[in-house]
Amino acid sequence: MKKNKTVEEFKKFALKGNMIDLAVGVIIGGAFNGIVSSLVNDIVMPVLSLFTGKLDFSNWFIALDGKVYATAAAAAEAGAATLNYGNFISGVINFLIMAIVVFVMVKTINKLKTEEPAPVAAPTTKKCPYCKSEIALDAVKCPHCTSTVE
Repeated sequence: MKKNKTVEEFKKFALKGNMIDLAVGVIIGGAFNGIVSSLVNDIVMPVLSLFTGKLDFSNWFIALDGKVYATAAAAAEAGAATLNYGNFISGVINFLIMAIVVFVMVKTINKLKTEEPAPVAAPTTKKCPYCKSEIALDAVKCPHCTSTVE
């Protein structure tokens, strides 16, 4: 039975090393997003609300029906469409914290990496003392100027 060419091409694509690395990165990123969201919602925002007079971004919204509601939940219960810009501000803060954490992690990992210098190969050529051309290391005569080389 002949296999489908598209299936074979997809298997070749999906099993490439970069694709697997990307999948692992996405999975770890999703888990990391949960940690950063908790950091923002459970630690940063309560501390920020202490400095801003117990400010709660989740209740920053505009009801699009023109009425005034006490909370976003009350507006949703009334069936009003809302523009929840407080949630957007929380999302921006989330993003900024995640960007800073990723930057610090990458910087730390790069510091931990020790690049070993490439091994220096033994020289195979030398310069002719008369014409300064490159010649073989064991040459006794320069092929360019025909001088005898020691």
